[in-house]
Amino acid sequence: MRKFQGKKLVVATHNEGKLDEVRALFSKKLVEILSSKSQKLPEPIETEDTFIGNARIKAHSASKLTGLPALADDSGITIDALNGAPGVYTADWAETPKGRDFSIAMKKTQEALTKVSAPYPRTAQFRCTLVLAWPDGHDEVFDGALAGEVIWPPRGLDGHGYDPIFKPNGYKITCGEMSFDNKNKISHRSIAFNKLTRACFD
Repeated sequence: MRKFQGKKLVVATHNEGKLDEVRALFSKKLVEILSSKSQKLPEPIETEDTFIGNARIKAHSASKLTGLPALADDSGITIDALNGAPGVYTADWAETPKGRDFSIAMKKTQEALTKVSAPYPRTAQFRCTLVLAWPDGHDEVFDGALAGEVIWPPRGLDGHGYDPIFKPNGYKITCGEMSFDNKNKISHRSIAFNKLTRACFD
């Protein structure tokens, strides 16, 4: 397991919501967080059909272009009644000619579940794969998952993505109803991040 030795880390995302989460998770580390956006990096084409495959594309692209270690995540929601969909295509379900609209993605999800007469509870998982890559091509990989169920209608205005329709196991509220800090304590991203920090930063 390779340890992180530098002082700067590129987070390979143009998604401000993800960037805020990662910055919060790194708040106690003496690491300067740079973003793909701040470094004016292009968004690489994600050609893989797995979370790890797409995370590797993003992390290695950012690392090679900047000459710095880069962290990328690929994440999404997998719904059991939809055979794991949308999965790696989670963000694609939100695509519109004017950009991503997750209210449309959540509506598509509900329509797909209705079409297959999915029974309740409609079990699902938020999944995250983190890849920390170095310019020499080495990488380390960490996974996290948060189990729960998909509900309808959406509840809560906080969070991003599918948070308003995802209720974690053991909770009566959705991720969209949680405070930023409370969600960060249990999220799929924080689970993967804790594995990453223990292995590479502590």
